[in-house]
Amino acid sequence: MDLFSGNDIANLLPEDGTVIYYGKILSWQEARNYFEKLMETIEWRNDEAVIFGKHFITKRKVAWYGNSDYSYTYSNTTKQALPWTKELLELKKLVEETSGRSYNSCLLNLYHTGDEGMAWHSDDEKALGKNTSIASLSLGAERKFAFKHKVTKQVVSLVLESGSLLMMEDETQSNWLHRLPKTTKVTTPRVNLTFRTMI
Repeated sequence: MDLFSGNDIANLLPEDGTVIYYGKILSWQEARNYFEKLMETIEWRNDEAVIFGKHFITKRKVAWYGNSDYSYTYSNTTKQALPWTKELLELKKLVEETSGRSYNSCLLNLYHTGDEGMAWHSDDEKALGKNTSIASLSLGAERKFAFKHKVTKQVVSLVLESGSLLMMEDETQSNWLHRLPKTTKVTTPRVNLTFRTMI
């Protein structure tokens, strides 16, 4: 099932969770300006993971910012949050005003091309609490994004535009996996900001 029209603020998931796609909340020029600024000012690092005792370093780069120097552990590695930048605070305010939610941290991902993606996973770390709200803001290249139900295996997918906002809420992380599939069609970078609430 492909959902390409982002104008209707409706739940994209048929059951067991809530995903809202707001579409573009930034103009093309605003999205471009923020993209360029974040590429320059964010302290990007290659992401790391320890899987079955093996240490992996990804091409994809990440950065972790927050209200405090929160520790965030996933894939058996831990990050310490950096202080907010001016641009991140501006985007946080916009996301909070649009969604009606508040967030205290942001994990940023930088995908240089379509060769870089993210495998099926859930953001269900204990530090985020249960039935958490995660707001995902996309800048740069348009990329396909997909959800898969953990039991029924039903898949829901959509294309995330530059300047667009996607919200994952309620039991979404408990019942659904999500991924950013790799593609040879995309040759330009995408920055993804995922605003979260650490408890």
